[in-house]
Amino acid sequence: MKTVYKLTSATLTAYGGYQWVPNEWCETSGTGGLCSAGWLHWYHDPLLSVFPDPIPAAIGPTARLWEAEADGEMLDDRGLKGGSTRLRLVRE
Repeated sequence: MKTVYKLTSATLTAYGGYQWVPNEWCETSGTGGLCSAGWLHWYHDPLLSVFPDPIPAAIGPTARLWEAEADGEMLDDRGLKGGSTRLRLVRE
């Protein structure tokens, strides 16, 4: 298991409208590229999570930053972002 960081909106949704629930594991297939629905996206560092927000996710000023646990199969985009097949939000 790896500690990572995830941004959500104020209502705990992420890009694409996925609804997160704290402390509940979410699982995906691990198919497709890192930016596909087959991966749960996260960042290695809290600062990296907020820096690119206006570009891909556009969550905005009400964003909530979560410490999360990533597990399962993992992909990495040169340290900029990562993805795993299992993820849960642990602490805001």
